[in-house]
Amino acid sequence: MPVVIVTDSTASLPPEVAAERGIVVVPLQVVIGATVYDEGADGATPELVAAALKEWKPVSTSRPGPAALLEVYEKAAAGGATAIVSVHLSGDMSGTFESAQLAARDASVPVHAVDTRQVGVATGYAALAAADVLDAGGSAEEAAEAARARAEASSSLFYVDTLEYLRRGGRIGAAAALLGGALAVKPLLQIEDGKVASLERVRTSGRALARLEELAVQAAGEQQVDVCVAHLANPDRAGVLTEKLAERLAANLGGREVWCGELGAVLGAHVGPGMIAVCVAPRT
Repeated sequence: MPVVIVTDSTASLPPEVAAERGIVVVPLQVVIGATVYDEGADGATPELVAAALKEWKPVSTSRPGPAALLEVYEKAAAGGATAIVSVHLSGDMSGTFESAQLAARDASVPVHAVDTRQVGVATGYAALAAADVLDAGGSAEEAAEAARARAEASSSLFYVDTLEYLRRGGRIGAAAALLGGALAVKPLLQIEDGKVASLERVRTSGRALARLEELAVQAAGEQQVDVCVAHLANPDRAGVLTEKLAERLAANLGGREVWCGELGAVLGAHVGPGMIAVCVAPRT
């Protein structure tokens, strides 16, 4: 394995997919009350976070430190890696990319740290694009560039029941200025230049989900794409949206399924129960 891809748990890659593609996943942490959990099936789960938020327990998140990432890089090097491509969520949303940069300085092999300027599965799709390049015989530099390019081309759209959780975590960005105190309005948001930004606002959750569907179809256009629907404690509506997108985007998907799953615990802590997101990632 001359080049190893590393990403973080917010990339929302199914464990079996990460294992099959040889992608190493580093967990972020969730702090509930005074207890720290690693994100994952054996630690902080979406269900655990959703329950804590509904009970108004203090919930926060924490990045992996440079030492944790350096340990991962050195383990890969010890296993024969000659270079590493480290693909992470937006540096404006988390310090994880900064940790990767700091760890890269002390690593014994070259590390190409990638700030996807995205969150969630858009970061995961970027990591998979890097894996595709390596599988085709490309270099670490080419893999890193493929990850950046796919992340930049991807659209991350989401609906939240309330802006309260984003506001608490300080990640509301431009959305707060536009929406002000109109919390009765259902906001549609997007990731724009690495930050949460307002997209539109509608009056009901039903209209919000219908609009998400239309925006996802528009984002796909005539391209071949991968599509994922993510949710937190909102499986029924996410399932309906998944079915509609699978039908409407059949020609764009080329026989691939629309992924549908629960949002990871770290991102879930910042958006709150009821959230539904759609990622549309063009294939190269």
